[in-house]
Amino acid sequence: MSRLGKLPIKFNPPVQVTLSAKELVCKGPKGELRLALSPLVEIKVENNEIQVSLRDKSAKNASAVWGLMWSLIRNMVEGVTSGFIRKLEINGVGYRAAVAGDKLNMSLGFSHPIVFPLPKGVSASVAANVISLESADKALLGETAAQIRKLRKPEPYKGKGVKYAEEVIRRKAGKAAAKSK
Repeated sequence: MSRLGKLPIKFNPPVQVTLSAKELVCKGPKGELRLALSPLVEIKVENNEIQVSLRDKSAKNASAVWGLMWSLIRNMVEGVTSGFIRKLEINGVGYRAAVAGDKLNMSLGFSHPIVFPLPKGVSASVAANVISLESADKALLGETAAQIRKLRKPEPYKGKGVKYAEEVIRRKAGKAAAKSK
């Protein structure tokens, strides 16, 4: 049984939730998001609350799908209300980034600059060596941040590369520490 799935998801009046047979649509100040519904769950929208329940409790993954759908719907409501932010840090001599329209131009130590096209629904800003990505869709934001990080993962000796702001890089000692033994 999903503990969170039992709780109602509350939303404020500027957010509009529309339910059809196979899709849930959330509209709010930050945008519009759509979610295809699973046949295992039943959704009810009434009195500024969304209630998620199971149709068939005997299905193999019913409890897991129930919790997943509750979490996805909650993230949709939070995303269209206030949005999500993900920050990436760039560390390294000569490493920098700049935003030009819907593209992120980066210099990451390669022989050529990298132009990363931002997907629709994700906006970026750069301050010093921090890239701030903002979106109403949490999954799209996380995927975009992971693709940017993948361009130059942080290395363990000097820590150069692109990393999440909250990420801690385990540093290695290098050759000098091995010789001193």
